[in-house]
Amino acid sequence: MTRFFVTTEELATDSPILTGENARHAKVLRLKNGEAVLLCDGQGQECVCTVTDATADSFVLAVQERRASQTEAAVQVSIYMAFPKADKLEHVIQKATELGAYEIVAFPSGRCVSKPDDKSLKKKLERWQKIAASASEQCGRGRIPEVIVLGSFTEALKRAATADKALMFYENEQAVTLRMALQTGAYKTVSLLTGPEGGLEEREVEMARNAGLQVCTLGKRILRCETAPLCALSAVMYDAGEF
Repeated sequence: MTRFFVTTEELATDSPILTGENARHAKVLRLKNGEAVLLCDGQGQECVCTVTDATADSFVLAVQERRASQTEAAVQVSIYMAFPKADKLEHVIQKATELGAYEIVAFPSGRCVSKPDDKSLKKKLERWQKIAASASEQCGRGRIPEVIVLGSFTEALKRAATADKALMFYENEQAVTLRMALQTGAYKTVSLLTGPEGGLEEREVEMARNAGLQVCTLGKRILRCETAPLCALSAVMYDAGEF
């Protein structure tokens, strides 16, 4: 069933109308009267609709069923990633969205090579959110993960620590594995925090512990900064029964 993202207000009407980019997409698909489509508000609500009036510029729909999205994970996993170089964050946003991440949070840390200023961040954030929206549409999600930028490492720790499971991954940790961390109690929300290319500083790891995060390892091999969050996210989704 073809999926279209619309605003919350558009989803609330009994006769939604596809216009603009959605109408152009519907036209390319050659949607006809009577065909079923799925409208999503990007926040986890959706409607099953049928096309009732297809014209050159718009497509009028009739709502058949309203429901919560059936493709969202039961566990809310937030990815916290220190600013990486180049377009690595774009890759993580796309793949984390496909894997079911609830949100992606970027922040600065001591060893970050990339330190975008406010002006460039505004443009980057717009692009990152579009990547999340496109990935959500492609993989059939009912919610578009929000991409968030925080101003400091301390702010990231404070926010991440509010999850049921707040985890940081550090290459020098040997005692606690991700599996061990996930087996200690039930959870509905998870924060996964990873560092940049150069890793996290020892003082940052101590700050994380003091903030209440569980520091753990992702195994004997050192993963690239763009691999680590996706590896951890996949493991959490598997443990939560999503796979």
